Parts: sequence; C-alpha cells; structure tokens
Amino acid sequence: MPVRKDDEGRRYVEAEVEIPGSPEEVWRAIATGEGISSWFVPSKVEGRVGGQTVTSFGPGMDAVSKITKWNPPQSYTAESEEGDGETGPGKVATEWIVEARDRGTCIVRVVHRWFADTDDWDGQFEGHAYGWATSFFRMLKLYQSNFPGQKCSAFQLAAISQAPPPETWRTFKIAMKIDEQSGRAASTPGAPEFAGAVERMEITDPELQRIRKTSPHVAAALESMEEGEEPELLLRLDRPAPGLAHIFVVPLGGPTMVSMRVHLYGENADAAAAEAERAWSGWLNERFPQPAEKGSQ
Repeated sequence: MPVRKDDEGRRYVEAEVEIPGSPEEVWRAIATGEGISSWFVPSKVEGRVGGQTVTSFGPGMDAVSKITKWNPPQSYTAESEEGDGETGPGKVATEWIVEARDRGTCIVRVVHRWFADTDDWDGQFEGHAYGWATSFFRMLKLYQSNFPGQKCSAFQLAAISQAPPPETWRTFKIAMKIDEQSGRAASTPGAPEFAGAVERMEITDPELQRIRKTSPHVAAALESMEEGEEPELLLRLDRPAPGLAHIFVVPLGGPTMVSMRVHLYGENADAAAAEAERAWSGWLNERFPQPAEKGSQ
C-alpha cells in the first residue's frame, strides 16, 4: 500500500482483493467494458495492444488510456497522461493482474506506476490505492460474489453542495434509516425507494489507517466526521431490484460533491434503474440546489 520504487525507478502503489471465479470469469469483470461497467463506472475497452480504454466518471470526466500490454486472462497495462509534471505526474501506467488460487478464487491486483523525482504526488496515489481497497474492490467482490456475468443496468448521479463534507453527508443520510442490529437500511418517507443490507467497512490495516491521515483527499473527506462515521454508504439492494448502490462525498476544495453509483441486475433492472435515476435525480436537486448564475434573473 505505501509508495515504493520498482527496478526502473518508477514510483508505484498497489491494492488487491480476492474474489470468486475462474481467471476467465474474473478477466471479463475487470478487462471488458461490459464487465467493468457492471460494478464500477461506464467503461469501454478495446482489448488489444494499442487499443483504448475510456472510463467515464461523469459528464466531461472521461479518463482515457492506451493499452500497452495485453495478456488475457492474466494481465494488461494501460497508460494515460495526467498533467505535465506541474499539474500532474505525467505518464501513469496502470496494470491489472489476475492470479488464480486453488480454491476457485482469484487475486485481482491493480498497480499504478509513475516517474517522479519527488514525493509531490505520493499522497494522491496513496489515495487512489485507498479508494480501490476500501470502496471499489468491495463493489467488485460483491458483484462477483452475487451477480457474476449478469446483465446490468446502471446509472451514476452527482450533486454539488456548498457545505463541508460532514454537513453534506448528514444531509444525504436523512434519506436512509439504518437498523444497527439487523444491518439493514431503507429509505425514509419522501425519499426514493432503496432497501437492502449495509456492507460495513472495517479498516484494520495499519497502512490504510495511516493513509486516512496522510493522503490529502482522504483526510479532507474525513475531517470533522463524528467518531466511527464514514462519508460513504455501500448497499446490497433488494429493492427497487437486486443490485448495489454506493454513495459517498468528495471534497472539491470548497464545495463538496455527492456521488451516487447504482447497479441493478435481473429482468426488471432496466425499468427499475430508469425510475430510480429519475427519482434520485429529483431528490438530490431538491436537497442540493445550485446557486443561480449572475444575470440569470
């Protein structure tokens, strides 16, 4: 988890998770556009050396990379440009690795590598590794454990709050009632329908605990949160359809973004996702209205 250097002098961070499935099944989940879109964000993958990957985090927020190594179902590497050395570390290589285990599972490992003579970007990349370990790999494991290969209908929504992360998060949590004994959550009156099991996060790894304090983005999201409170909620849904929902807040250096990513599966997923997207979009817009632009009145 900490930043290390490889034999070529590149700095790198990595995170891993063990999930059920054969290498071929796991490869589909992490190396195809359809698979990645079923648990992460909308993605496209041209599966070949020289092919392009596009990962969409929202309007105007596409991450584009070029595949430089393609070795299914074991590994692939894609390179992207992230700044010019002043605004970002420059070229970043992201490698995905699948390692089979004897018990019908695989280890999935993601490694981010970049050239830098200083530690200017270390906190940023440790934050990336923290995000994989504590959030997105949890989504991958839930998907592969409960819905592998199923057709998915997904949507992602975002809203901007002018309040700091703790206040923003508590405004969203008004929508959910969580039963601590049963570990179940359900929407409160007036909020769109969500019901399911809360997938709790317990962080015991010393490195992850350190990153919570040293990575600027992670520390900013946690600042002023009540003890034991996390600015995220991961649900394994049974209503409005079987699926997953991940809601979290992201500090933007002033405003705060609320991000909601929902993946629904099964015969009724398309209709349920369309209705849920409409309802949650309206609810978020009501709770986090955008200030009117000057001269618009």
